[in-house]
Order: sequence, then structure tokens, then C-alpha cells
Amino acid sequence: MKNLIEKLYSTGNLTDSEFQRLIDSNEDSGLLAEYADRVRRKYYGNKVFLRGLIEISSYCRNDCLYCGIRRSNRNAGRYRLSRKEILSCCETGYELGFRTFVMQGGEDSYFTDDFMCSLISDIKNTYPDCAVTLSLGERSFESYRRMKDAGADRYLLRHETASAELYGKLHPSEMSFENRMECLFNLKKLGYQVGAGFMVGVPFQTTQDIIKDLRFLQELKPQMIGIGAFIPHHDTPFANEKAGTLELTLRLLGILRLMFPKVLLPATTALGTIAPDGRERGLKTGCNVVMPNLSPVDVRKKYSLYDNKICTGEEAAECVACLQRRIESVGYEISAERGDAL
Repeated sequence: MKNLIEKLYSTGNLTDSEFQRLIDSNEDSGLLAEYADRVRRKYYGNKVFLRGLIEISSYCRNDCLYCGIRRSNRNAGRYRLSRKEILSCCETGYELGFRTFVMQGGEDSYFTDDFMCSLISDIKNTYPDCAVTLSLGERSFESYRRMKDAGADRYLLRHETASAELYGKLHPSEMSFENRMECLFNLKKLGYQVGAGFMVGVPFQTTQDIIKDLRFLQELKPQMIGIGAFIPHHDTPFANEKAGTLELTLRLLGILRLMFPKVLLPATTALGTIAPDGRERGLKTGCNVVMPNLSPVDVRKKYSLYDNKICTGEEAAECVACLQRRIESVGYEISAERGDAL
């Protein structure tokens, strides 16, 4: 494995068979993390960028088999944040030092283009030194264009899997693999800083599927890549499936950092959910972004994509203070910058 890791470190690429050997092995994880950390420090130093996450709606028109806020889950707690509530979250976040706001939600038709464009313009006018990131799922080219013109900087849309066959096993028939891919390339065409990503250890996934993900990301060239271990939700068809492992997720984070040296790579909430020190270990394996929750405390438990999600009952200020201590404990520091990709 050492030779493969060193080849990936020096060239940024491997053959499919070499990727398969590296992904399927548990050997030399420490060496992979060491090289990944070396690369992230070369380009980003010890900075960890904060993203203030605002979960604006738990309503969703889709019925993805793995998701806790899927349309057919009648037990899901539903809510929508008002314009005033969203702006209040931004005000709180700005005072705490956030310079990026991420508005994320299910695919909720309440949040029309007119609503979003007015909101985005207001945020950008009030906080001109901040970036606005959206994560609102699949929308039309015109919708993406209007929100970009209103001032949106970034858009996060996980492709979930680059295998059409696997996509069909994870989503209802009315959802289209081709449309998901088209959306991502539309966002690139419009000049967004684009984030993509996939689940690790989702039911039916093979190593070949993961290699397809890596190849797709090489084609898309996103500025941010978000991956997270699959964690089942008790009110979905995948309730009894096994969760993805921390070990494989970390291994893939290290691989992604060596493949994409300048990418923004978050240590996700899912990492911290599957292991108490998961986010810290992610940071030591090439990650350089964390996304504390700025949503009102009373709705956080309702935005339940998977079971046992952490940080649902803490105030944002307490969360940031906690994160800062934990980040510093493993040798990094929180940066107050917008944290654009290089």
C-alpha cells in the first residue's frame, strides 16, 4: 500500500485497479493521513474554515429511500423558517465570526425563486464580506441563474453516487440520475463554486461504485467535496441497514485530498456522529472545513436526515466555542475568512 499511497501523493491519480486495492485495504492508514495532512497544509496551512449552516426547511418533495425527511415519512417533524428567522440566524452567525452562510433544506416549493433572490440580495447587501452558499437540491437552469445573479456564491449538491444503477436503488423512479448530473454541470456553467459528494457505505454500494465517484469528480472538478458515512434513519426503508464505517470514510477523505489538493473538504456532522472524535480525525486526514449549526435550536431535531445527529440541542455560540477547543486540540485553528477554494 505504501507504494500506491506515494504514487497518489506524487501524481494525484491511480488506475482503477490500483484505486480498488487502496480502497479495499486497511493498511498504512497513518501514512495516508500523514500525506493528506501534508498536502492540505501546503495549500491551506492549519486553517479550518467555518460555514454557518441554516437548515431552512424540513419539507421535501422527494422520497429518497435513505433520508429521514423523505416525503412519505409521516413521522417527520416539518417546519419552514421565515425570512425574518433566516436573517436573524445570519445576524447571530456574523456576530460569532461566520463569513459564510449555508442555506440548506429539502426541495420545498415554498422557497420560490422570487423568495430566494430577495433573501440572497438582502444578505449580500447587509454582509458584503460574506459568501452565500445554497443547498436546495435540483432546480432549473433559470432558477440557478437567477439566484446567482442575486448574489449566491456557492451551491452544494451531492451527486450521491455516480453509478446510474446504484442511484436507481436509492431513489424513487420519478427521480432522474441524468437530471442530477445535468444540474451539477449547469451550476458549473453559471460560475458557482460547486460542491458535490457521495455517501460511503450506503446499501448496495461496491468499491467499483466508489471508483466511479472518484472519476466523476475528476470530470466535474468541484471546488468542494462532501462525503459522509451512510447512517440509517429509523423511519426509512433502510432503517435496518448497517451504517458506513469511520475507517472507510477517513480512507476516502485522504484519497480525495491527494487527488484534489486545493479542494475544500469538510469534516462533516456525520463523521462526528459515527465517532466522538470523528471530526478531529477528519481534520487530521485532509479536511479543512466544519459547518456548525446556526438554525434555531427548537427546529434542529426536526431536520433529521439520519438517526442520532449530533449538535441538535446546543446554542450556536456554545457549539463554536466547543469546536474551537477541539480544532485547536489537534493542531489547527479556526479562520474567520470566507474560505474560498484556491
